[in-house]
Amino acid sequence: MGKFKLIATTAMGIEAIAADEVRKLGYQCEVENGKVIFTGDELTIARTNLWLRTADRVKIVVGEFPARTFEELFEKTKALRWEDYLPVDAEFPVQGKSVKSTLFSVSDCQAIVKKAIVDRLKTAYKKDTWLAETGPLFKIEVSLLKDKALLTIDTSGAGLHKRGYRAGQGEAPIKETLAAALIKLTNWHPERPFHDPFCGSGTIPIEAALIGQNIAPGFNREFLGEEWPWMDEKIWADARMEAEDVADYDQKLNISGTDIDHRMIEISQANAFEAGLGDLIEFKQMRAQDFTTKSEYGVMLGNPPYGERLGDKKIVEKMYKEIGHAFQKFDTWSYYFLTSHPEFEQLYGKKATKKRKLFNGFIRTDLYQFWGPRPPRK
Repeated sequence: MGKFKLIATTAMGIEAIAADEVRKLGYQCEVENGKVIFTGDELTIARTNLWLRTADRVKIVVGEFPARTFEELFEKTKALRWEDYLPVDAEFPVQGKSVKSTLFSVSDCQAIVKKAIVDRLKTAYKKDTWLAETGPLFKIEVSLLKDKALLTIDTSGAGLHKRGYRAGQGEAPIKETLAAALIKLTNWHPERPFHDPFCGSGTIPIEAALIGQNIAPGFNREFLGEEWPWMDEKIWADARMEAEDVADYDQKLNISGTDIDHRMIEISQANAFEAGLGDLIEFKQMRAQDFTTKSEYGVMLGNPPYGERLGDKKIVEKMYKEIGHAFQKFDTWSYYFLTSHPEFEQLYGKKATKKRKLFNGFIRTDLYQFWGPRPPRK
C-alpha cells in the first residue's frame, strides 16, 4: 500500500525514550505530547509493534483536518480513502475523545464519523444495503484537540504493555512500558548487576532481562494488524524472524528481585517462567533494607510504596530512612527510585544527582537518580 503516517502513543514524560527506540529501528521521527510521529510501510507497522518497549500503541493516521461543525467533520471524514484500509466486510467500531474543541460531544462525533465512513464505503464498494461488518476488526478513533480532528486506525489491538507474560500481579503493578522506560533511564548495561528491591510481580527485572538479551517485547503476542487482508502474513513472519535472529540468548545476566511478600515472589517466578526467563532472574523474599551484595558497580531500580494511604505513611517513611542508611555501604552502585513522596530525598538522607518527572498511571512521581562511579574499563 506504500507509505503510512504512523503514531506511537506513549505516556506523558517518556516520549523521548520511545522516539529513541523508533530511531534505533531506522525511522526518522518527530515528538509531540504523548506521541511519536514517523512514516513507514507495512513492515514498519510489524517491526514497531514487535519492538517498541515504551510505546502504548502504533496507529495509522488516515486524516487530519480542522472541524468546528458536525457537517465539516462528516464531509471531511467522508472525503478520506477509507476503502484503502477497510475491506467491504470490515468491522469498524469508532472510539472518540474531545479536548478544548467546539465539538465536545464525543458520542455525537463518533456517530458522525461512523456514518461518514459507511457512506464512503457504500459508494466505493457499490453497495446499496447496509454493511455486514462480519470481517476483520479495525479500531478507529476520532480525536479532537483544539478544533482539529485526527482520525486513526489502531494496529496493535491490546496495548503494547501486554507482553503476554503476566500470569499474576499484585495490587498496584507497574506497567511494563513504564518499567522498560525506567530501565532505559538508568546507566545499566547487561554486564552490570541489576537489582529491584521492591519487585512486586517481577515486571522490572523481567523487562531488564528482555532488554539485556535484546528480546523483542512483543515476540510472544499477537497484534490486530495481523488479521487484516492487506497485511501479508509474510510481513509478520519476516519481522519475527528478524527479532529471533538478533536476540542474544547467550548474554549472561546478573538480575535479581526481592520483595517483603512471599506471595509476590511466587508470582514473580511464575511470570518470569511465562516470559521464558525463569532461569535468568533470581527472586527472593527479603526486606529491601536487608539487601547485601559482594558485587560492585551494580544498578538498583525500585518502585517502592509511596505511602499515599494515611495508615501507610509512617511505615513507608521509616523504610525510606532505613534503605538510605543500608545502601550507603555499597558505594559503587547507582540507585534509582520512583516515588510520589515529596520528601524522599530528606528521608533517604541524600540529594539525588538528578530527578525526572514521570507519571505512574495517573500518579505524578519523580525518578530519583543517585549515580555511582563509572565501572573501570575492561
